[in-house]
Amino acid sequence: MRYLPGKAQQLPGNRSQLGGYQASHFLFEVSGRVATLTLNRPERKNPLTFDSYAELRDLFRALAYADDIKAIVITGAGENFCSGGDVHDIIGPLTELDMPGLLAFTRMTGDLVKAMRACPQPVIAAVDGVCAGAGAILSLAADLRYGTARSKTAFLFTRVGLAGCDMGACALLPRVIGQGRAAELLYTGRSMAGTEAERWGYFNSLHEPQDLLAAAQAMAQGLADGPTFAHGMTKKMLQQEWNMGVDEAIEAEAQAQAICMATNDFHRAYHAFVAKQRPAFEGD
Repeated sequence: MRYLPGKAQQLPGNRSQLGGYQASHFLFEVSGRVATLTLNRPERKNPLTFDSYAELRDLFRALAYADDIKAIVITGAGENFCSGGDVHDIIGPLTELDMPGLLAFTRMTGDLVKAMRACPQPVIAAVDGVCAGAGAILSLAADLRYGTARSKTAFLFTRVGLAGCDMGACALLPRVIGQGRAAELLYTGRSMAGTEAERWGYFNSLHEPQDLLAAAQAMAQGLADGPTFAHGMTKKMLQQEWNMGVDEAIEAEAQAQAICMATNDFHRAYHAFVAKQRPAFEGD
């Protein structure tokens, strides 16, 4: 496990700052405590490679400790989100690997999803055009998804002779759109149009292509300006409670809320309410 050695400014308390991080295999920009991560191979519809997979995994792992970034937007350059694993750079070489090598690869791709779900920052996917295969999984692993009417999301693993259970799809997708709808998409590999994705609850909202990124960044900025410690706790509870019974979940939320009540943000909100002012949250 590596956390971008030499590229993150380390701070006391196992914290770091990633505002100055220079990505090698995609674009990474930070503004107003919002990081925008752009898959940047538009001539190929932004496919993933072994290197970009690994860098994404390591970056999201590092984001768990970055206190200067409070929300993340992930998008694709040009008019597409991500076409999945690059046919020439990934799919071809995979046909030459033995079973241990294949398992090392599939565990690595799964680790990317684990890292996205484990980082405390809300992740917003801004999805236009093609969103297929591993690209669809990247959007699925986000906390919120904004799309366009022309977007096409496809979990197309069965189209290439693979199971639909890739990178957590069988666990995540039914929780977003329901078991029956998820089963249809994972069995058939068909594309889900943007309007259908919004109707099914996959997209939180649809936007015109030229407005999509700005809408996602505006939401991310609003979250970054809010009680970010509490947002991180909300994300953790949303993740952990999938594996809890109701009584266990209620107890976990009691503990989580008591922790949040001890934060300065909670006290700021109270005093601002009494003074009829808007609270200025600082995430502590």
